[in-house]
Amino acid sequence: MKKTLFSLTILCCVALGALAQQTEGIITYDHKYNWIKVNSRLTYLSKEEKDRMQLTWGNEDNGPGTKMKLIFNDKQSIYTYGNEQGQTEDGRYSWRQEDYLVYRNFEKEKIIEHYEMLGKTFLLEDSLMSYNWRIQNQIKDVAGYVCMKAETFDPIKNHKITAWFAQDIPVPAGPERYLGLPGVILELDINDGDVVVSAQKVELKNVDKDLTLPKMKGKKIKNSDYDQLLKKHIADSIKAQRNPYWSIRY
Repeated sequence: MKKTLFSLTILCCVALGALAQQTEGIITYDHKYNWIKVNSRLTYLSKEEKDRMQLTWGNEDNGPGTKMKLIFNDKQSIYTYGNEQGQTEDGRYSWRQEDYLVYRNFEKEKIIEHYEMLGKTFLLEDSLMSYNWRIQNQIKDVAGYVCMKAETFDPIKNHKITAWFAQDIPVPAGPERYLGLPGVILELDINDGDVVVSAQKVELKNVDKDLTLPKMKGKKIKNSDYDQLLKKHIADSIKAQRNPYWSIRY
């Protein structure tokens, strides 16, 4: 009897340990633009100009994207570049990545974002944003996890947002600025394929040391300031017949 109880205790401890580990880890994503689709939405471009872009850039959109990473546990997350320095697949060309880090504290309902935009560096600190997600009755496999589909809408950029989240990892974190689902977002689709951020690797492990924020400087703003900056920039760019997304994140 004692031996049986001991065995059951060990099994329970192992099960609880495995369950606890499901709520922390590092996810590596591939963040990819389809510039042909992005430009096809620009109303000021003629059909001839769009066709020319298709011929010029057709093969480039099939290449690799930018590596990003999400470090998370059940209390907080950090989303940033996979490497501080960008590099082509053959290693011949490299460049400094722009400042970009998105921090979420779910426990304190706090956000911090550090990014370069419109030629300046900003430091956004505010309360957590909420999204009006609509969970759909569809599933698919992403990085070995069964994911459910959810949709929302970005009224500032006029974008349809589709997320695929894994309930097996019950953390409300996700890539870019998106969060708030009953499972971590493993794939994000903006405007039906204009931008796709898809998990390539999921490592479930302790990340206490990885969740330390670096020192960050920039012009301090709030969510409302950020929204107004984007609205004005997008309107001014379209009026001047420029693609607004060359200088802001899509």
